[in-house]
Amino acid sequence: MKLRTAAILLGFAAAASPLIGGDTPLTRPKAGKVEIMPESQIKPGMKAVAWTVFQGTEPEPVPIEIVGIYKNQWGPKQDIIVGKMGGKAIRSGVAAGMSGSPVYIDGKLVGAVALRMSVFSPDAICGITPIELMLEINDFDKSRPEDAKTPDKIVAQNRQVAAPEGMGMLQQLVAAGVGRNLPQQISSMVPIETPLVFAGFHESVLRDFAPLFQQLGIAVAQGGSTTGSTLQTTKPVAGWEHSLNPGDTIAGVLVDGDMSISGAGTVSYNDGKRVLAFGHPFFNLGPMDMPMTKGEVLMTMASSYQPTKMINATDVVGALRQDRHSGIEGVLGATSHMVPVSMKVRSLNDKNAVVREKDFHLNVFVQQKWTPYLMMLSLYNSLSELNEFADEGTYRLSGKVDMGGQHQISLSNMQTSGEMMPAPMALAGWFGDKFNKLYLNNLAAPDVKSVSVIVDLIPERRVATIENAWVADPDVRPGDAVPLKVFLRPYRGEAIERNFTVKIPDGLARGDHRILLSDAETLNRMQNIAGIVNRYMDLPETVSLINQERTNNKLYVSLVEASPTAYVDDKTLPSLPSSVLNVIQAGRAPTRAMLTSPDTATEQTSLPFDYVVSGSYTLRLHVK
Repeated sequence: MKLRTAAILLGFAAAASPLIGGDTPLTRPKAGKVEIMPESQIKPGMKAVAWTVFQGTEPEPVPIEIVGIYKNQWGPKQDIIVGKMGGKAIRSGVAAGMSGSPVYIDGKLVGAVALRMSVFSPDAICGITPIELMLEINDFDKSRPEDAKTPDKIVAQNRQVAAPEGMGMLQQLVAAGVGRNLPQQISSMVPIETPLVFAGFHESVLRDFAPLFQQLGIAVAQGGSTTGSTLQTTKPVAGWEHSLNPGDTIAGVLVDGDMSISGAGTVSYNDGKRVLAFGHPFFNLGPMDMPMTKGEVLMTMASSYQPTKMINATDVVGALRQDRHSGIEGVLGATSHMVPVSMKVRSLNDKNAVVREKDFHLNVFVQQKWTPYLMMLSLYNSLSELNEFADEGTYRLSGKVDMGGQHQISLSNMQTSGEMMPAPMALAGWFGDKFNKLYLNNLAAPDVKSVSVIVDLIPERRVATIENAWVADPDVRPGDAVPLKVFLRPYRGEAIERNFTVKIPDGLARGDHRILLSDAETLNRMQNIAGIVNRYMDLPETVSLINQERTNNKLYVSLVEASPTAYVDDKTLPSLPSSVLNVIQAGRAPTRAMLTSPDTATEQTSLPFDYVVSGSYTLRLHVK
């Protein structure tokens, strides 16, 4: 039965008589029958009462005087009820975390506290979302709102902010951090900020990432977790049937485990199975699958600028299923899927021996725009503020993404601090970009089973640039094993010399040819561009393309010929005759782009280094 049709028969036992103007004690609302007061019956001057938690887990009554109806404030034919809060709210103000606090008049449910004044105000003026708007949430299907709050929107909002090319997900932070041209605040009603509580996160990490959350309308708070470092399960705890009564604290969990991120508010409605809360969107994601928990309020901090509840997420009791304009909806007893992630951080000495290690285990919320960002944030937090951290350090990552069946992704990368950003941030951005490619696949959603990562912290800056190369005799024959020598210049110290041989392929045409000695970025560039412009690669092709990426701690030796190469989906087609190239191009759909290069670089061998290798050098050979 839908919530709209069940609204009169199911709900909660509302308060008896309002405390305002009388001595009758109020009884906190419980799941049960309730009567709803429609917006048309609400008049200025009416006395109402809201229920919300100021400390602990028990909601308290807050008197409200109805000021009037703010017409079309939410949009066309979407009004807001304006009220003036009394009691404890006079001191605290309309605090972040009060979102969803149910409001009653004469025992009838009116709506939920959801908005506040956007500028300083001496009065606790709140906006109340009518319950009729919140009951509409159950009518929605799986469609997704266009204005969802996701990190990628920050770049679109700040297009004038220049970010280095190829920065990927890090561009979001650049845009959020320096794009401070937010619209000037005006005196109006705005949704109460959702306090996003970070437990186990370093203050410096929150400082680095806070601008992005602020532009999404989210108040960032550093907090704790009553579950400690024990990894929670998404299975509801015993007694979930009697949880999340109106006025109770509710939270949605984005990350859980040794570090956690949760967004909290207040329950507005509970019909015994389905729960409504917030009275405004969380992220406005539409259909979602996020663990839903109870909450505990440590204290409510008063402030004329940004009053906020300090909240811990506690026991899982269900799953959030809808995130819409007028609130969120959850189902008690339901479970949600999260990605289990393990991160091991090892500190090495100058002899590459492990001297210390830390293990982190967490679960990550699954959503195509948020999962990559949460992966990046979690890895960055794991690497930040280590006792062994040094500006001259190098980070070496290896890992695996298990997607079940044959879809496995191997991860390998090294990062050292440069002029642009610290190594932990650069490595975390690279890590997040891999999940961005997976989850933004337009043909199939990935089913990531688990993620495991090992990061080694090396106490020196290991970066080396290809400086020179040498061949004893540039005149060669097909089939020859040609001795070569390459020189790399490290950050400090003597040049690195490496001797190796390259076999000249049998049947190589006579004439001049080139041997390219390069870093991974040089060879990856065309394949990466091909993956970006082709938005209709299937999931196996996306996984294949990620696995083909060369790692930046190797030097690659390639034979370059003056014949075109085509990059089609995850495939590289070298040395194509013009006639074949034209046929392939003619048969391609306009939506499936094909990139071409005038040269073909055939990889002959690679040389591993325990350095971040950069640069390139070309040797010329003549085949007799």
